[in-house]
Amino acid sequence: MRDFRDAKLMAKSLREALAERKVELTHSQALELVAAQFGYDNWNILAAKIDASEPQQRKPDAVSIQPAIPIFRIFSVDKAMEFYRDFLGFTVDWEHRFGENFPLYCQISRSGMLMHLSEHAGDASPGARVFVPMTGARAFQQELIGRNYPYMKPGLEQADWGLEVTVTDPFSNRITFCEREIKPQT
Repeated sequence: MRDFRDAKLMAKSLREALAERKVELTHSQALELVAAQFGYDNWNILAAKIDASEPQQRKPDAVSIQPAIPIFRIFSVDKAMEFYRDFLGFTVDWEHRFGENFPLYCQISRSGMLMHLSEHAGDASPGARVFVPMTGARAFQQELIGRNYPYMKPGLEQADWGLEVTVTDPFSNRITFCEREIKPQT
């Protein structure tokens, strides 16, 4: 019996079966349909689950430290979504509540960066700061300026280590996106 790890094969079979019936479907469209069949919002989320399910090829005693996932404290889901999803362009990967009318805990992502947002009182302190290495700082800053977000039009700052775009969310948490510049050695 097939499971989510067979998703690529399932997408290929779907394309072939539909092609026999003269229904054209791109490989990407087939992957999205298979992801939906497994209950995922999109192929990227299912692909991450597939990657996570594969055994890591490493020595049993080897240490492997993964990138940290910052947790930011939020006080309004609507304001958080307006800022992180609508303004910064993050995708909401999943949401969790312990029950109806309980605080939200969710994961958002963009271009491989993961963040957790929490309404839970003990999870984080407002006013935190995160430094995010990136490429395309100029284009990112222009993208943000072009969005219809009335509370912020971030600038592009030149620091000794690179170009920075700093944003502050409605809860005083700051994110500094930085494109590091490699300076020639003399």
